[in-house]
Amino acid sequence: MPLHSASIDGETWRFDGLAALLACASPPRSGDELAGIAAGSAVQRVAARIALADLPLAAFLAEELVPAERDEVSDLIRRQHDPAAFAPVASLTVGGFRDWLLSPAADEAALAALALGLMPEMAAAVSKLMRNQDLVAVARKCRTISRFRSTIGLPGRLSGRNQPNHPTDDSFGIAVSLLDGLLMGSGDAVLGVNPATDSVADYVRICRLLDDLRSRLEIPTQCCCLGHVTTAIEAIGLGAPVDLVFQSIAGSQKANEGFGVSLALLAEAQEAAQALNRGTVGRDVMYFETGQGAALSADGHHGIDQQTMEARAYAIVRAHDTLLVNSVVGFIGPEYLYDGKQILRAGLEDHFCGKLLGAPMGVDICYTNHAEADQDDMDTLLVMLCAAGVNFVITVPGADDIMLNYQSLSHHDLLFARDSLGLRPAPEFEAWLQKVGLTDAAGRLRDPAQPAAPDTALGRELARLGLPGGAG
Repeated sequence: MPLHSASIDGETWRFDGLAALLACASPPRSGDELAGIAAGSAVQRVAARIALADLPLAAFLAEELVPAERDEVSDLIRRQHDPAAFAPVASLTVGGFRDWLLSPAADEAALAALALGLMPEMAAAVSKLMRNQDLVAVARKCRTISRFRSTIGLPGRLSGRNQPNHPTDDSFGIAVSLLDGLLMGSGDAVLGVNPATDSVADYVRICRLLDDLRSRLEIPTQCCCLGHVTTAIEAIGLGAPVDLVFQSIAGSQKANEGFGVSLALLAEAQEAAQALNRGTVGRDVMYFETGQGAALSADGHHGIDQQTMEARAYAIVRAHDTLLVNSVVGFIGPEYLYDGKQILRAGLEDHFCGKLLGAPMGVDICYTNHAEADQDDMDTLLVMLCAAGVNFVITVPGADDIMLNYQSLSHHDLLFARDSLGLRPAPEFEAWLQKVGLTDAAGRLRDPAQPAAPDTALGRELARLGLPGGAG
């Protein structure tokens, strides 16, 4: 195992192998401290970054962090690597790669051509040498577009996942919450419910509820019940109207086994969903969720820092026809990301690494109630991610998910971001908002207290449910 070293003020710091070097070069975070792999001091962290900056990118081809012979994610990463795509940066060090990424030479076309030449560990490594603004600047140049019934990730667009969760999966409660989000313009990424249970019967019922509302309101978007992938496969066999198949994933085989999944199972699910042929503008049917700390919490991190393990999960994303992937950046808890500063940094890292590797990246900008964070931290992360060109964010009523018991963004936050930063919904959804009278010709949202267009399905649905804005 290669020994890496750097000297500061006459003191030499040594790092035994790539995993130790990457861990010590990482910005401070509680998960790496919990795992006992973090730098012991700021000076050691600086030394690790000096050594990492001088490391050839090609070193990641020679030293596997987790041997492919015993980890199918490592094997996938090795098989995905395209030497021809890697060639333009093959002679660079990690520090030289950072400089190239920030240069005019690394434009949208060059970064798109490079994506499959990069291993996730390379993306993670270079992110450790970057300031927050560097992560924003480079991610903004990366474009990842995905399609099902709406087109997500186009320049100047910001999509929202409308998340109408309910603590008992009550159908009326889900429907009312969903309509609340639609009135605020959220839902062009997906209408997605996290079920309180994982029973097949509830999964099928929620799928039918969402699809019925979407069909009757003629919304050009997609629906998803975020149950386990095996539940989705069984539901498809029962005739459920499944648009997207969801699954939480992580960066190692052992961690994914903790989620009850394998690459073969994910491939089976994708094939089943695509056989339904429910998309109109595309066939991207997979929805993945990741998060720093997932591998550590599953005891599947192999002594590797949590941010590098997170980047490895994006190899799975790009192996599939993926419509959406989001990091639930602060959801796992302060044991892994202690406070608002760590959550902010992790969100920018995840988005940067995902986009650099070609993943259609969104972020659930969130925190748990026992973390040292608040909504001001989330506002900052939202604005920075919008500047970085994030594909979508997740919104819930009042920023408070009453089923999962965590704090996310509100539908109003999505409105703020679009209005303040000049961003627009997905084009198909934008046209629908105008058609039903929710926005005017300039794209401005109407007063929710005013009636929707009376001759539209939305106006009739609001009236039927007795909600404000109904056609009467």
